[in-house]
Amino acid sequence: MVETANHQHPQGPPPPSLQPLGAARGPLFAPNEQFQHLQYCIHSNPRWVETFILGFQHYIVMLGTTVLIANTLVPKMGGSHGDKARVIQTLLFMAGLNTLVQTMIGTRLPTVMSASFAYVLPVLAIINDISDENFTTEHQRFLHTMRTIQGSLIVSSFVNIVLGFSRAWGRLTRLFSPVVLVPVICVVGLGLFQRGFPQVANCVEIGLPMLIILVITQYLKHIKYIPDDILERYGLLICIGIVWAFAAILTAAGAYNHVKEETKQSCRTDHSFLISSAPWIKIPYPFQWGTPIFRASHVFGMLGAALVTSAESTGTIFAASRLAGATPPPSHVLNRSIGLQGLGTLLEGIFGSVVGTTASVENVGLLGLTHIGSRRVVQISTSFMIFFSIFGKFGALFASIPLPIFAAIYCVLFGFVAAVGISFMQFANPNSLRNHYVLGLSLFLGISIPQYFVMNTDMNTGHGPIRTGGGWFNDIFNTIFSSPPTVAILVGTLLDNTLDAKHEVNNRGLPWLIPFHRRNGDHRSDEFYNYPMRLNEYIPTRFR
Repeated sequence: MVETANHQHPQGPPPPSLQPLGAARGPLFAPNEQFQHLQYCIHSNPRWVETFILGFQHYIVMLGTTVLIANTLVPKMGGSHGDKARVIQTLLFMAGLNTLVQTMIGTRLPTVMSASFAYVLPVLAIINDISDENFTTEHQRFLHTMRTIQGSLIVSSFVNIVLGFSRAWGRLTRLFSPVVLVPVICVVGLGLFQRGFPQVANCVEIGLPMLIILVITQYLKHIKYIPDDILERYGLLICIGIVWAFAAILTAAGAYNHVKEETKQSCRTDHSFLISSAPWIKIPYPFQWGTPIFRASHVFGMLGAALVTSAESTGTIFAASRLAGATPPPSHVLNRSIGLQGLGTLLEGIFGSVVGTTASVENVGLLGLTHIGSRRVVQISTSFMIFFSIFGKFGALFASIPLPIFAAIYCVLFGFVAAVGISFMQFANPNSLRNHYVLGLSLFLGISIPQYFVMNTDMNTGHGPIRTGGGWFNDIFNTIFSSPPTVAILVGTLLDNTLDAKHEVNNRGLPWLIPFHRRNGDHRSDEFYNYPMRLNEYIPTRFR
């Protein structure tokens, strides 16, 4: 640097005031605990007619997973089209009951409880083990397999019951920071990518138009001749109606008469045979398939699946709290939610469902798509689940919607949930390289490790890449490491609580989140999570 003769720096314009980089080019957005564009939050409700239409929309969205699981498992079990229809009815009936319980005395959030894919691998392992036994008919093999699944579900349900009501799960979630919540919630959506476009491509002439029209509706809602709330709230139903009718026209015109069987299964509207095989009226009842069969060798995979559903539901519940305009759920709410989820899985085993229950990711995404986080809407949706589970012919009509249509919906809804997870980063320091390390590694391994396990799993036998001499060990860990949210929780919690944890408390966002962990940490939590009808006054604190 050159100095002047009197050793003073030359005069010049005053230095500009120090501003954050980019502040002069646009506004800086402060952290926001609640989304500002929700039209109805958890306590506010649309008009009754709108509520019923929106509830029906939630029913249609959760139906895709139910049908896909039944289509995957029941034929491998030896079940007929009639058996598949009854399994779908049972899954819908239990989904309605479990959702009603969770919204009334569980999370109290607008979360739909539906069938879980985490149980598919353990069920496939059971089917493979039983395939060597001799049965006089395929229906007899189906009944024996179903009874074995029932016994395993009943035993595995106690994992959730113990984790929840012993308060162990709540203690674990107190280790979470916003840096952990981001990858956990993100992979709840992103980890299901195989149910998105890969299944759209199974019938691209139906799935792709559905995806395109669904995206276009987001632009059309700004046209002044179309009421703002029509496409925003009911655009999903409108798109399903248009593309479903198009699929029916293709089917009637014979477009799929001379194609491969896999294409018929994906594209035809009449190839599920659900309408013809479903009973007009059938009420699911306990032990409808017979007395459960308990085998220790079949239980361990189910135990792993029960643990996995706890992780999946936790990420989904945190996303639902944001989209419903509520505070993050305190640990005691997560405890009772996971405990009641275990009781729901116990009922699934008693009534004869083919898999256990978990919080539905796609229905939480629907909260954001419609901008409506009303609890009442989801409670009304349970009436459709129960009604169509009893009156089978009517339920089978909607269950015959081609699966690529649902897959196109998932492309939008799963992505929405993943984006909600990213929003939690605003409560931590987004410029901390330490946070980037924890977040990046948790997010990547949360997707990469399960993908390795899925790619190396035989979907006919349910056997994964871990193949030691202990079958119980294989079943548990193959199931656990096939779950993106579970891997993200394990990696994220371990890194975040051991890597410079004490020196990075503020950067991790703990000052914001810790008050929500405690029962009385934030006075707003009682407004969202207390029991209804003043039940809090009569229930001891330790049981709330």
